[in-house]
Order: sequence, then structure tokens, then C-alpha cells
Amino acid sequence: MKNLILLLVSGIFFISCSNEQKGQNGSQQVKENNTTTDSKAQEIVDKAINTHGGTKITNSIISFDFRDKHYVATRNGGSFTYERIFEDSVGNKIHDVLTNDGFNRNINGQLANITEERKSAYSNSVNSVIYFALLPYFLNDGAVNKAYLGEGEIAGETYQKIKITFGKKGGGKDHEDEFVYWFHKESNTMDFLAYNYQTEGGGARFRKGYNMRTIEGIRFADFVNYAPREKRMDVENFDSLFVGEKLDELSRIELKYIKVSEMPQ
Repeated sequence: MKNLILLLVSGIFFISCSNEQKGQNGSQQVKENNTTTDSKAQEIVDKAINTHGGTKITNSIISFDFRDKHYVATRNGGSFTYERIFEDSVGNKIHDVLTNDGFNRNINGQLANITEERKSAYSNSVNSVIYFALLPYFLNDGAVNKAYLGEGEIAGETYQKIKITFGKKGGGKDHEDEFVYWFHKESNTMDFLAYNYQTEGGGARFRKGYNMRTIEGIRFADFVNYAPREKRMDVENFDSLFVGEKLDELSRIELKYIKVSEMPQ
């Protein structure tokens, strides 16, 4: 997760209007920040967001525990409040709050005076956990480019592969990073994803979903996190590495004690 922290905060804040333009691969939506999406990719992502309960996420309160920290995501249309609550190594009670307006940290109930650099790091950290917990909900954000890569087979099941990149405007500091998502052709579920990152020398990961469950109409999953045995960045081919058993497990990403309620109107 460390290498993803700075990637995606901006995408939550901005949604661009779009115009229609024909491209080599068919119909494309060209957004104000010059990001593009082909129509096939957009259709697949829209179906997946709907399958995962996207409309319910839009007005909801979702809480869960992840790695000894408690998270709360409150969304009310375009407004959001993300919270992280935990105790530090010396017993201080930390309460981080990220909203559309910015970030605050409270220590033992008192507003902390922290540097802008720390604010950026903490807010990106909070956002990153919630972003991945609620995927594919955020894949229609304004800074996102989508491209259809065709079909692939994993464990006898057919998946449609979508590559995600980010426009420089609104795409975050690490906008050059790339993601690929595998959506089941029949069920429209997001069962696998891969990404590469350029920071700290670069690298890539592949994640396999497991323990899928639906809570109040929203689909959640835990993930096994893998790395290639040799350094490779071509994440669109990581399904072949997984099938060929050329990935090593690094960690498990597990959400615990998930609760979902509808945002009061």
C-alpha cells in the first residue's frame, strides 16, 4: 500500500464533463482534461460498479477495520468524510478526518498542528485504504483513462481486461502508474487487479480477490497480494504470470467488522 498512497486522492474530488469523439478503437469520450475512455471499457466499468453496489455507496456510511485501524467512509452525493481512528505506539488516540475541504488530525481530542507535508501524507494514506476498499466505485472519476484490452482466462473463467491510467491534470503525483482490472464476463465482478508504480525504484503487484461478501447491497472482498519473481512492469500480462505460478504471495489485505448503513436524508 505504501507505494500507492500518493496516487489517487485527486480523482475523488473532481468529475469532468465529457464530449463525444470518434477514435481508432471506436467511440471515445474525451473529457475536459484530455483523458479518454473507449465505449467498450466504459460499458464494462459501468456494469461492474452497478454490480458492486455503486449507487448505494453514493449515499452511505461504511465502516471497517484494516490492520489495527478503524475506518469510516461517509458519502453524501459528492460530499465525503473519511475517518481513521487508532492508537499510536505510545497510547495516544489518533483521529484523522479527510473531507472535500481538507485534512485534520486530532490527538487525544485536541487538534494537532502538523506540517503541510504531513497533512498530505496522512490524507493520502486514509484515502488510499478507502479507495481500494470500495473499488470499482471510483473508476469513473474525472482523471481516469479507460482502455479495453480484450479477454483473458483465469481458472477456467473468462474475464474482460480494462487498463486504467490517469491524466496529468487531477491524476495525482504518481499519475504515470498503471492499473489493470479483470472483470468476470458473466457476473461483472472485479476479481483481480494489477498495478505498477514508479516511485522508490518502481515495481508491480497482482491481487486476487477472495472472501467475497455482499453487505447491505455492497460487495466487498479481501485480496491476496502477489509480486512477480522477476521485475516486470507489464501489468496487462500478469494474468499469465498468475496462471503460470510465477508470482509470489507477499501479504493479505483483509477488511474486518464491515458495517454499512444508508446516509440519512
